Amino acid sequence: MEHALTSNRTIQEWVSLYADDLFRWALHKTTNQETAKDLVQDTFLAALKSLDKFHGNCQPKTWLFTILNNKISDYHRKQFRTTIVNQSQLSSWSEDREVLENYFDNGGTWKSEARPTNWQEVEEDLLDNPEFKSVFDRCLKTLPNKWFSIIQFKYWKEKASKEICQELGITPSNFWQILHRTKLQLRKCIEKYWFKS
Repeated sequence: MEHALTSNRTIQEWVSLYADDLFRWALHKTTNQETAKDLVQDTFLAALKSLDKFHGNCQPKTWLFTILNNKISDYHRKQFRTTIVNQSQLSSWSEDREVLENYFDNGGTWKSEARPTNWQEVEEDLLDNPEFKSVFDRCLKTLPNKWFSIIQFKYWKEKASKEICQELGITPSNFWQILHRTKLQLRKCIEKYWFKS
């Protein structure tokens, strides 16, 4: 009984100290407030269940972030595998065709309205610009779940392509197709809402 009370007090203290930082990180990784809240809650529940395994070899915050990062990875794996397919995406062929038709003509040449423009932005670190970050987050939210999951694994978690394919159960060819489509869509969105605003 005393052990349970001590564990609860410890977790309550950690919640007051670290919940905001964990939430900001989860929100950055998922771009969804409700999901971020759920992941932080799951993190503290997992910490409570395995508190006896925490021996103080690292800071509590570091340990909690490790748990949270695992929860985030699990979330993206699940999102990738359970993506809801709408009518226009009944097959990968129709999805590929739709994406390609948005950017290329029948001869495989860029459509004039979809041709990438030169980004001659003076600012070196656009992600440090709050206004650009807002546009970028908005564009990320337009991505299908499986595309967003691949971006998370590739660029935020910096996982190797082979590892991502294994985790998500996809072929390297499928991985590169999705990554290419994702970059095209992000570029189009950023050009629309940032460079042409």
